[in-house]
Amino acid sequence: MSSCVEKAARRLVLAALVAAAAGSAFVSHPWPALAQQEGAPVRIDPVRSEPLSQTIPVIGRLVAQQAGSVAARIGGPILEFRVQVGNRVQAGDVIAVLDSSTMAAERDLAAAGLALARAELETRRAQTLLAQQDLRRLEGLKTSAAFSQARFDDARQQVAIAEAGAREAEASVTSARASLRLAEINLGYTEIKAPYDGVISQRLSEAGAYAREGDALVNMIADQSLEVEADVPSNRLLGLIPGTELQGRLDNGSRFTASVRAVIPDENPLTRTRAVRFVPRFAENAAALANEQSATIQVPVGAPRQILSVHKDALVRQPEDVMVFIVIDGTAQPRTIIIGEAVGARYEVLDGLSEGDLVVVRGNERLQPGMPVRIEEAS
Repeated sequence: MSSCVEKAARRLVLAALVAAAAGSAFVSHPWPALAQQEGAPVRIDPVRSEPLSQTIPVIGRLVAQQAGSVAARIGGPILEFRVQVGNRVQAGDVIAVLDSSTMAAERDLAAAGLALARAELETRRAQTLLAQQDLRRLEGLKTSAAFSQARFDDARQQVAIAEAGAREAEASVTSARASLRLAEINLGYTEIKAPYDGVISQRLSEAGAYAREGDALVNMIADQSLEVEADVPSNRLLGLIPGTELQGRLDNGSRFTASVRAVIPDENPLTRTRAVRFVPRFAENAAALANEQSATIQVPVGAPRQILSVHKDALVRQPEDVMVFIVIDGTAQPRTIIIGEAVGARYEVLDGLSEGDLVVVRGNERLQPGMPVRIEEAS
């Protein structure tokens, strides 16, 4: 029994000696002989300084800068409509026509009134000239025995009366001219015209109906001058300076760029958001756009700032920290780093690296500290 125990003990001692020898050989040669001679092949990427501008998606909508009703400016029966729903019109195009007979008669009456006022003005002017002639004739008799001071005073008063009558007639002409102009404007209002370029979205009356002054006849949308409006959280407004260029996407997947036009200074107390208006630039072949169509804007999380960044493939994550290998004098040296926010395929470096450091992004999984490396070009 004791001999069996001795044999087992000897086997354990021999196994321990073999393990120690193997461990010593591994420590002496931590990488393969080929890597020792030629260097482990790796790819590198420099640590770089770049602006950080993270964004979050904010859902907004397309809004027309001009949209609403086109109303009759005067009352009258509707003779005809010249547009249908969906028709595109340009500013000045006739949308509907009212009965103009009453307005035409009022225009003619105003024209006659102007002619009468002008005739009255001519009469008053002639009377003024006559009174002035009498006054000058009496003035010539001042040195004569036939001169009468009373008649001279009466003549001077007649001139004043005639001149006042002429001024009154001139005012009557001005009033009659304004009445004629007003009648002509009202006659022009019998044609209801498009105030801007757009599309007819709704007809609110029909031919034969009576339109009162101010009655809406059609609704229009200026679909060629759309903006994007989005309700942005108030804590995300720091990066929204007027003129800032942002990226956007329509609900059909097409992308566009937009610039900030204005931040509306009116905060919603329930959602703590403010409306922001963006001026979009759509592709020339963009699909037909519509008022209130959904659009998403990538809004900056905050004001842009300069950061150091490292490629995500350089990171070697350990239980308690994150490290990378940097290439110094042809060897791989480990560095423990502190990382911040993700920026696309890169991470912000808060500590541990400097701009221009060459970090290993391919082949770092087999590196040991101090191992020689051979830099390969990216294919």
